[in-house]
Amino acid sequence: MMNRAERIDYELFYWPGIQGRGEFIRLALEQAGVRYRDVAREPGGLKKLEKLMKRGASAMPPFAPPFIKVGDLILAQTSQILAYLAPRLKLISGAKADRLYATQLQLTIADCVAEVHDTHHPISVGEVYEKQKPEAKKRSKAFVSIRMPKYLGYFESILIAKKYAEPWLVGDRHSYVDLSLFQLIAGLKYAFPKAMRRLEPKIPSSHRLFERVSKLPRIAAYLASERRVPFNESGIFRHYPELDR
Repeated sequence: MMNRAERIDYELFYWPGIQGRGEFIRLALEQAGVRYRDVAREPGGLKKLEKLMKRGASAMPPFAPPFIKVGDLILAQTSQILAYLAPRLKLISGAKADRLYATQLQLTIADCVAEVHDTHHPISVGEVYEKQKPEAKKRSKAFVSIRMPKYLGYFESILIAKKYAEPWLVGDRHSYVDLSLFQLIAGLKYAFPKAMRRLEPKIPSSHRLFERVSKLPRIAAYLASERRVPFNESGIFRHYPELDR
């Protein structure tokens, strides 16, 4: 357990009880082995999160979680946060081309995550899933048959082009984008297990990367810990059997 006198390097703000977009940042922090606080999971932490989001609370308030606080800096948007953290956490090479390409891949993952969310909330985020089930079925059918194979096929093509026995997405060692692809695949396996079983034979390199990331010592320890909140039907990746076709 961390001593209270120890300095905390990073404060992560995200809704408690779900993995959501905050999980992409948690994986990077966990793999780096740095000290961080998951503020909203602490007593009174949700009020701190809401206070920082309040309009007028600062000159540059975040629109929505996740956001991080590093000293006086408050930074929002998952892809931007990871692009900022990665060089500090040694989760990307120092080459400018690698950093830019990693951001490009992370933004593509973010696009896919947004489409996953829209499978269960295709009409309005303000209405519960049960009030938009017919539309969700149509959206999910298109996603699992067209969009999901297109996204994962893209990442598969990158890995195949590397021509290494155990390729990573950027450079010759794991980066934060590999952690994010792991999380995307993990979420899709939870939300659409039938569709993913059909697709897996077509993305063997991606599946092997998924397995390698899960066995990184710090990631494996995190996945086995209570800090890893299970997937559930309140987050982005939700399993509704009627949508998994």
